Amino acid sequence: MHIPAKVDYGMRALLELARLDEPATGDVLAQAQGLPPKFLAAILNDLRRAGLVYSQRGMEGGYRLARPPSQITAADVIRALDGPLAEVRGLRPEMASYEGAAAHLQAVWVATRASLRAVLERVTLEDVVKGKLPGPVARLVADPDAWEPRLR
Repeated sequence: MHIPAKVDYGMRALLELARLDEPATGDVLAQAQGLPPKFLAAILNDLRRAGLVYSQRGMEGGYRLARPPSQITAADVIRALDGPLAEVRGLRPEMASYEGAAAHLQAVWVATRASLRAVLERVTLEDVVKGKLPGPVARLVADPDAWEPRLR
């Protein structure tokens, strides 16, 4: 799975908001995470349009989470900033169809999406800030093989 900078930066900004539990400007969030302020401003705007944050002007202004951090999942952030968790040539996996030797490939793509959901729909901002991942996800991380890169 490719995680674009937009998603990584968006997650990091939201995690800062969850940690702070008070309004913060884009500049404060950018500085806290070492992110490019202009790029983060565009990301925060996308997150606002998706209903994950809201902004407030004035002395007490800045960005706030629109829901408690326990109710915002990694999947919510990815979908807001990058679209569906899994796509095949721009289609949802259940819409892809194949013939011949590839006739059962659709099932592989659907299973891939299901495995992504099993992690990304369970992990919340609160889980990450507290460093306490849900049991099934923690078990995946605890497996030493999970940390091994596959070059080929």
